[in-house]
Amino acid sequence: MPQPSPVPTAAPLAPGSSAYYALLFLPSTTQQALTAFHAYCREVRGVVDTVSDAGVASAKLTWWKTEIQRAYEGQAQHPIARALGPHLIRAEIDPRLLQAVVEGARTDLEQTRFFDFPGLRHYCQHAGGIPMEVAVRLLGQSQTETLRYAHALGVALQLAGIVRDVGAHAAQGRIYLPVNELQQFEVKAQDILNRSYSPGFGALMAFQCQRARQSLAEAVTLLPQADRRAQKPGLILARIAHTLLDEIERSDCQVLHQRIALTPLRKLWCAWRIQALG
Repeated sequence: MPQPSPVPTAAPLAPGSSAYYALLFLPSTTQQALTAFHAYCREVRGVVDTVSDAGVASAKLTWWKTEIQRAYEGQAQHPIARALGPHLIRAEIDPRLLQAVVEGARTDLEQTRFFDFPGLRHYCQHAGGIPMEVAVRLLGQSQTETLRYAHALGVALQLAGIVRDVGAHAAQGRIYLPVNELQQFEVKAQDILNRSYSPGFGALMAFQCQRARQSLAEAVTLLPQADRRAQKPGLILARIAHTLLDEIERSDCQVLHQRIALTPLRKLWCAWRIQALG
């Protein structure tokens, strides 16, 4: 009697990444699901970051929208989509959420500046909130309120990532900090693009750190008690991001010429505290 084909798996997460420690304590099947989804998000995002021709990048993103539909039909071509498909079906995740992840990445092809924070927050909801909704469903969300937590956490993590990556984004010609806030702190966009520290840059970034930190704290309070055990990976990511923001502020927000990061040991300590102590 023929044996069923094994479910393909995505490549393991790189040790040292925040996602690696967030998923470290999960059961193997759930870990495989989240690893495959993380790989999918990175692959889609990589189109925007690595393809210089906007037309080619847009075509690749359209291909991914088709590919994710094929994953639901068991006809995916890409190994990541083949690995992810069975988990999406088992968790009964609406394919439109996966399509929305692609459209969130497409925004970066069309817009590299945001006039104010509401505009930036709308972007973060698509780039961070929707992927986090998929993640909490894969983890086993049971309360409707957990979806509010997911979107809030996704936005908060996106804001923390923007703080961390100001220099890397500038090297790509992008500035995610709102234009009106640059004006408020008298920081010129050209200085950021040139990765030059103007007098108001430290105050501007301290403001961004505080908002990201507050957003993380508010997101965590939205997680219902009934889902806290299942959703520990998100809490681990929140703790790592909060600790990273502290580190960035200790460096006087010197993020233009370097990418400040936590050591693997500190990330492991953050993860263990959440896993063991809640």
